[in-house]
Amino acid sequence: MRNKVITKTKPEKSLIVHLKRTGGRNSQGKITVRHRGGGFKRQYRLVDFGQQHINDKGTVTAIEYDPNRNAFIALMEYSEGNKGYLIAPHLLKVGDTIECAEKAEITTGNRMRLINIPVGTQVYNIELMPGQGGKIVRGAGTTAKILAHDAGYTQLTLPSSEIRRIGDQCFASIGEVSNPEHRYQKMTKAGTNRLRGRRPHVRGSAMNPVDHPHGGGEGRTGIGLKHPKTPWGKPALGVKTRKKKWTDKLIIQRRKKK
Repeated sequence: MRNKVITKTKPEKSLIVHLKRTGGRNSQGKITVRHRGGGFKRQYRLVDFGQQHINDKGTVTAIEYDPNRNAFIALMEYSEGNKGYLIAPHLLKVGDTIECAEKAEITTGNRMRLINIPVGTQVYNIELMPGQGGKIVRGAGTTAKILAHDAGYTQLTLPSSEIRRIGDQCFASIGEVSNPEHRYQKMTKAGTNRLRGRRPHVRGSAMNPVDHPHGGGEGRTGIGLKHPKTPWGKPALGVKTRKKKWTDKLIIQRRKKK
């Protein structure tokens, strides 16, 4: 399915930059994120998540694979020969036109302010603050639904089932993010994850007590603790990590637990 959608294999040279790999290490060379390293070299595609080409219609010249995200990207050509990358919506084809404006036609890929999008429309790549660029609903196959417009805010149902208010002057794109089949892909061998830069994970219960709170014991024993802990002794699994944020007041309904 992926090969049928992609129409161009090599990226546009003017829209790529070198992506330095850290192996999970900080500026001092210490590992701050475990289980990272190796992997295939990547070049970062300069994707426009905002409104760099506002009031300028673009034509889709190619659909490409991006190693830095699970969705496909669309190579656009604008007036005066300018080019750019966008997150490709589902069912976008070469030759289609996409417009970014304050108010545009309600067609797949077009980008406009939330206040100008009708209730019931599916959107993606949504801003949280005006002019900031799309921050949420950018993953493969995801989409949000507009529920209502009220008092300067737009109510949306997010992919997590959370219902949230976002300022109606923020921009969003019409449609659903491409590559919805991504959720069905399986890692058929360990080498696939190694190529992605993910190193093996070792179970804490397989370590010694000096190395991990779960370590020790004979054979394949349990963790021997009331609650699971991180290697540094802090609670893990089921512990709330979200700190108090000013955006909490914009949440109408929390996401439903599975």
